[in-house]
Amino acid sequence: MITDPWFYAVAIPAVLLLGVSKSGFGAGFGALAVPMMALAIPVPQAAAILLPVLLVMDAMGLAALMRDRDRGLLRLLMPAGLMGVVIGALLFGVLSSKIVAGIVGVTTLMFLAIHLLWPPRADAPPPPRWLGVVLGAVSGFTSFVAHAGGPPIGFYVLPLRLSPVVFSATMAVFFAAINLAKWPAYGWLGLIDLRNMLTALVLLPIAPLGVLVGVRWVRRVSPKLFYRLFNLGLLLTGLKLVSDALR
Repeated sequence: MITDPWFYAVAIPAVLLLGVSKSGFGAGFGALAVPMMALAIPVPQAAAILLPVLLVMDAMGLAALMRDRDRGLLRLLMPAGLMGVVIGALLFGVLSSKIVAGIVGVTTLMFLAIHLLWPPRADAPPPPRWLGVVLGAVSGFTSFVAHAGGPPIGFYVLPLRLSPVVFSATMAVFFAAINLAKWPAYGWLGLIDLRNMLTALVLLPIAPLGVLVGVRWVRRVSPKLFYRLFNLGLLLTGLKLVSDALR
C-alpha cells in the first residue's frame, strides 16, 4: 500500500470532506476530494482508491436517508447517469484528466454565475426533463473520471427546491448506483489492484465520521443556509478544477 506521509496528509482531509458531502450537506465540496489527492498521486489512482471508500459512504447514506428519496426524479436521472458512466469508460484513455478537470471546472463556474446573477423566481416552472437527462449523463461521466458528479447534477436538481433531506436522499441513491456501476469499468481499465485496495482499506475507518457529521447537520440546517453552502462548494470546486487544468 502507499506509505508516503504526504499522501495521507491530503487523503485524510479529502475523505472527511467526501463523507460530509455524501450526506448531501455541502454536496458541492465532494468534487474537491480527487483534486486534493492528486497533489500526491495521479488522478486515476486517486479515483480508484476512493471508490471502495465511496461505496461504504453510500451504504451509510442509504441507511440514513433512503426513505426520503424522490422516486420520480430518480427514474429520470438514473438511466442517464449510468449512460454517462459507460461514456466515461470508453473515453477514459482518450481525454486527459486535465481536460476533464477544465471542462467540469468551467461548466461549474458558468452555471453557478447564471444561477446567482439570474436566480429562478419562486413561481418559475421546473427545468425541462431533457435537461435532467443531459446533466444526468454529464454527471455520470464526470463522476466516473474524477468522482466529480455533484456539480452537473446539482444544476438540474437545485432549481427544483427540494427540502434538504429529500435533496440529500435523492443524491445518495443516485450516486450509490453510479459508484456501483464504476466497479466493472475500473477493473477493466486495470485500476483495481492490490496496492490501491490496501490503501483504500487504511482510509475506510475515516469514512463513517464524515457521513455521520453530514447526516446530523443536514436534518438541522435551514434550507437557506444549506443551499448557500452548496453554492460555496460549487465555487471552490470550480476554481480548484480550473486551476488544476491550467497548471
